[in-house]
Amino acid sequence: MSISSSGKKYRLSITDIVPQFIKKLPEKIPGLLFGGIPALLIKDKDRQSIGRILEYNAIRHKNKPAIFFEDKTWTHAEFNEITNQYAHFLYKQGVRENDIVIVYLENRPEVLFSVAALAKLGAVASLINSNQRSNVLLHSINQKNDGFFIVGEELLNAFEEVKSAIQSPSKQHFFILKDHSNKSIPEGYEDMSSAVQRFSKLNVIGANQVKAGTPFAYIFTSGTTGMPKASIQTHRKWISCMYWFGMVNLNLNSKDVIYVSIPFYHSNALLIAWSSSAASGAALAVRRKFSVSEFWKDAIKYKATAFIYIGDICRYLFNAPPSKLDKAHTIKKIIGNGLRPDIWKQFKDRFNISDVYEFYASSEGNMTFTNTLNLDNTVGWCATKFEIIEYDREKAEPILDRKGFFKKVKWGNEGLMIFEISEQYPFPGYISKEENEQKVFRNVFKNGDMWYNTGDIMRNIGFLHTQFVDREGDTFRWKGENVATAEVEEVINKFPDVETCTVYGVQIPNTDGKAGMAAIQLKPKTKLNWQQFESYLLTELPHYAVPIFIRFVDKFEYTSTCKIIKKELKQESFEIENTPIWVKRNKHEHYTLLSDKIRQEIRQKGV
Repeated sequence: MSISSSGKKYRLSITDIVPQFIKKLPEKIPGLLFGGIPALLIKDKDRQSIGRILEYNAIRHKNKPAIFFEDKTWTHAEFNEITNQYAHFLYKQGVRENDIVIVYLENRPEVLFSVAALAKLGAVASLINSNQRSNVLLHSINQKNDGFFIVGEELLNAFEEVKSAIQSPSKQHFFILKDHSNKSIPEGYEDMSSAVQRFSKLNVIGANQVKAGTPFAYIFTSGTTGMPKASIQTHRKWISCMYWFGMVNLNLNSKDVIYVSIPFYHSNALLIAWSSSAASGAALAVRRKFSVSEFWKDAIKYKATAFIYIGDICRYLFNAPPSKLDKAHTIKKIIGNGLRPDIWKQFKDRFNISDVYEFYASSEGNMTFTNTLNLDNTVGWCATKFEIIEYDREKAEPILDRKGFFKKVKWGNEGLMIFEISEQYPFPGYISKEENEQKVFRNVFKNGDMWYNTGDIMRNIGFLHTQFVDREGDTFRWKGENVATAEVEEVINKFPDVETCTVYGVQIPNTDGKAGMAAIQLKPKTKLNWQQFESYLLTELPHYAVPIFIRFVDKFEYTSTCKIIKKELKQESFEIENTPIWVKRNKHEHYTLLSDKIRQEIRQKGV
C-alpha cells in the first residue's frame, strides 16, 4: 500500500482503494440498507429520539444483555425500565423539557441511566469531566445549569468544595447516586439511588414527542483557547452515529459486545460506543477506569467482540509486555481515533485485530471521517463537504491568493482542515455564540460562504481520504484530552511565587499527543516552593493538564500585541542543553531534575 508508517508525504492510489472497496462492499450493504430500521419505524422523522430507540430495543432485544459492569448485567428491558424510573423521579423533582441538569459521576452505568432518563424528558445532561476540580469544575458547572445536580458519591468531596459558589437561575436540588458505600447521606442531598426504586418502570408519557433536533447532552471540550466549553449534542446526532458507526461501519449484531474503558463524558463513549451498541441490540461492557493489566482480562470475561479507543489506550496496550492474553480474546473490530501510524500494523498483528475503524470528528463540529474500507494509517473519508487549505503555522493564519480567498492544498500535501457550514451542513457548535464565531471563517472561496475551522492540520491523500498530522492553535492533545494552554497558564500565574508563565505542548518520541511544558518567570528574589507548587497544581488542574516538564526563564520575548512568543520554546522542547528542566513522568512521582539518564529513557520509551 502506498501509505507509509513514517507519516511522511504520500497519497492513496487506485490499487489501494478498489480491492478494499470490492472486499468490504458486501458486508456494508446490510447496514446501508437495513441499519436505519429502528428509526424508519418512527413515521414522524422529527420525533426520532434516544428514548424511542431504547424502548424499541426493550421489546426487540428484551432479555439480551445491554450493559455489563463489574459483576452485574442489565438486559435491554431492564435498562429501559431503570431509565424510566430515573425519568419519573426527576420529573417529580421538577425537571422539565430543555432543563439543564449537571451529571458528575465516574464511569458507571448510572451515567447512562441519568442521560437516557433526561433524554426521555427532553432535558439536557451536562456531563462534567470527573477529573475536574476547583475553579475548572466550578466554571463548567456555572456555564449553564437549571439548579439540578446529580452527583456520584465518589466525587462528593470535590463537588462540596465548589458547591457554595455554584450559580443557578432557580432553586437548587442536589441528588446523590450511591457507590459501594453505607455512609449516610449528607444534609441537603437526596439519596437518588433509593428514591428511584419507588417509581414506575413504565415508559414515560410524552417521551415519543421529543424532537430529533433537541439537545440531550453537553460535552465539554477545551476548544482552542481558555476554559472548558460546552458543545451541544442532539438526539439526531446520536441517531446518525447509531446508523453510521453501529450498522454501516462496525456492522454489529445483538450478540456483539463493545468494551468501553473511556468515560461517558467523552464523545467516543457517549456518541459512538453507546449508539453503536443500541443500533443492533449489542451490549456495552463498561469499565470505571482504563487499566492496562485488566484490559484483556475484561475483554475475555465479557466476551467482547469490539472496543472503542483513543490513541493512548492503544499505545499503553502496545507498550505492555507480551502476554498469552494478547490473542486469547474474541475482539476483531476496534473503533476510535489516534492510533499511531508507526504501530498501526504491528498492533493489528499482535492482538489479532482484523478491522480498525479509525475516525476523525469533533464534539462541536459538523463532520466525520471514517475508515470505512479498513485501510491502514488513515482517518478515512468524509461525505461532508470539506477542504484542506494552505496555512502559515508561524503566523497562525491561512495563506490567501491574489483575490484574498483561501488556497486549497494539492493532493499529497498538508494544511488546515475546514468544513462548509450551510443548511445542509449546519454547525452545532457551543452554547456560547461568541465561542462559535471564533470557529468560523467567512468569505473563504467566495463572498458570503462560511466554513468551520477545525484547528487541525491534515494531509490530503486523495479519494476523499485524509491523515491527521497535528493540532494547531492554543491547545494540544494529551492522554486523550484537549489541554487548553490558557487554562493551565491562568492556574500557574495565580501561584504566589510566579511572575508569569507560558504553557505549550512538546513532542515526545513514541508518545501520542504532546506533553505539557511550562516556562515560568519567577518573581524577583523568589525561590519556588516545589512541595506547595506541586500540591497546588494537582488540586487546581485535571491530572492530564498538569505540566510534565517545567523550566524557568529570566524573561520572555513578546509580540507587538504583548503575547509571549512560544515558537523557540517549543523548538527547544526538553532537549535544550545547559538549562535545568524538571519532569513529572506520572502522578505517583514528584517533580525531579531532568538527568541525562531520564532524558534518554524518555527518548526511548516516551512518557
